[in-house]
Amino acid sequence: MNRDVGPRVDPLPPGLAPGGAPLLGQSVNLVPVNASEHGTELYASFAESDPEHAVWTWMPYGPFADRTVFQTWLVEKQASRDPWFYAIIDHVKGPQGMAAFMRLDAKSGVIEIGNIWFAPSLQKTRAATEAIYLLMAHAFEVLQVRRLEWKCDALNTPSPAAAQRFGFQFEGLFRQHMIIKGRNRDTAWFAMTDGDWPIVKAGFEKWLAKENFDISGQQKAKLQVA
Repeated sequence: MNRDVGPRVDPLPPGLAPGGAPLLGQSVNLVPVNASEHGTELYASFAESDPEHAVWTWMPYGPFADRTVFQTWLVEKQASRDPWFYAIIDHVKGPQGMAAFMRLDAKSGVIEIGNIWFAPSLQKTRAATEAIYLLMAHAFEVLQVRRLEWKCDALNTPSPAAAQRFGFQFEGLFRQHMIIKGRNRDTAWFAMTDGDWPIVKAGFEKWLAKENFDISGQQKAKLQVA
């Protein structure tokens, strides 16, 4: 009996894990987080500009009582391997946030980007969008994954909107998936495949082009990745 069992994967994914190479962009770089190099500026990026601690509402950690507590946490993140944490370094403003590769399934060629937080000064900027693009490009073109995932609290409405803006496709809702800070979390699940990436990449590159921004840094055309 002939059965459709799905196509063979050939070649198989190389199973590469993130290394220490920086991800270099036009307005922002991502480098493996270093507590001694980045701690002071990362803390300053939100300490006074986010008095209501909105940055940490949906994160499993934070807010931080003071610089010492934050620094201790950052030392732990520097040592972590899966997640692999990066500092987001704006070319003008310096360290302004963090992001991570996580949940690597090397055999199947799957990885997730998460633990993303942007300081208020980085939010809704060209640099913020470019930071996500650099992660995506590294995942598909250097790590050679077949699938890139994005997961978020379903109540965190900006995050699902961002995922779809970046070209991730909604795949479902995992009900009562986690407990975060004592609260229930239903997780919205998004993903992109290596087959999706060429079109998505072209949209990002068109949007990131210098001619798409006016003298004040405002976009002329919105990001179109489909």
